[in-house]
Amino acid sequence: MFKVGIITASDKGSLGEREDKSGRIIREIVKAKGYTVEKAVILPDDEDDIYNELIYMADELKVDLILTTGGTGFSQRDVTPEATIRACHRMANGIAEAIRYYSLSITPRAMLSRAVSGIRGKTLIVNLPGGPKAVREALEYIMDSLHHGLEILTGQGGDCAR
Repeated sequence: MFKVGIITASDKGSLGEREDKSGRIIREIVKAKGYTVEKAVILPDDEDDIYNELIYMADELKVDLILTTGGTGFSQRDVTPEATIRACHRMANGIAEAIRYYSLSITPRAMLSRAVSGIRGKTLIVNLPGGPKAVREALEYIMDSLHHGLEILTGQGGDCAR
């Protein structure tokens, strides 16, 4: 099946001052789908740290999917989208748009998300929200479509037909 990397962007989480509930939820959902979590890390909200980890997971660990949580809001320290854009060769905007679209049916504040999604080589990178409830809602909403996209991206089956 598919190999996954999980990055939690959180200053407090990286210092051990906050439990990483969102990363745990991501792990639970992808494992239930049969995916293998190769690596999960908690990093400070630092663009270079996040970028370097994205590159490592994609190029060295060769994971099929990287899911990030946190760092997609309006705070000066929220830099996950910038790190993701730097790391990607091609953008996959529809994924982030779909998450925002779905999330807007739950809360109008979803419009404040700056999350992005893209592709580096054969690795799909998706920014998820930071809150545990929002992470679960978003990932459960996109998971089946992500699976199909990963099949196409990695050449493990599937096609573009509906």
